[in-house]
Amino acid sequence: MSTDIRNATSAPLYARFSRRMRGIVIDWIIAMVVLFAAVMLASATGSSDVSRTLGYLVIAFLLLYEPVLVTLTGGTVGHWASNLRVVDDRTGGNVSFAKALARLAIKGVLSWYSFVILAATRRNQAVHDLLTRSTVQIRDASKARVGQYVTERAEPADGSMPSSLRRSVVTVLYLALSLAVWFMMLGGLVVAGVLSERCIDQDFCSAGERAFNVASGVGTLLVVAGVIALGWKGRLPGARRA
Repeated sequence: MSTDIRNATSAPLYARFSRRMRGIVIDWIIAMVVLFAAVMLASATGSSDVSRTLGYLVIAFLLLYEPVLVTLTGGTVGHWASNLRVVDDRTGGNVSFAKALARLAIKGVLSWYSFVILAATRRNQAVHDLLTRSTVQIRDASKARVGQYVTERAEPADGSMPSSLRRSVVTVLYLALSLAVWFMMLGGLVVAGVLSERCIDQDFCSAGERAFNVASGVGTLLVVAGVIALGWKGRLPGARRA
């Protein structure tokens, strides 16, 4: 165990995205195993009633797996395997079942976009963390390695950083500008014949167009994350740190 981890054990250690991603992958694998097992069992029985019951059970599992475990134990199997714990900001303990459900719902709506603000927050929080006043922390600091966590970020106290309102407004403007540029590029690609209107309007896309859509989605995610991180750190023109 390194010296800096020993010194940090008195303060919360907030999980980096790579550590949280590891937990998500483990939970995803568990969900896929349950789904595959249910499909195989339904096929083996050949009963519509059994298939329907299994379908309801799988849906219930997918909806309750995370909220129940997070509420009772502070994390899912993926969290535990990644040495992580979901913590309520107000109590320092496990989040309530209502908060755990809200976290799941927000992640379901925003998907990966919920994580783009991690680097711009003091405690490496995603959108679903901020909205439910929770954090994801290292469960056992003695088992953590450098690079798996960050400590709470402190903003400069010398007045060199623009106000949070100014940084937020400038960041939103840059995001809007990025969106406008993206739509202009999309229109240009349609005119050039790289993308078809049928693919954009009706989602009838060729293999090449689908590959482009995936790549552009990843690129958009990275751009949004970069703009938010730079804006919050005072590195965007219009709200630069002095």
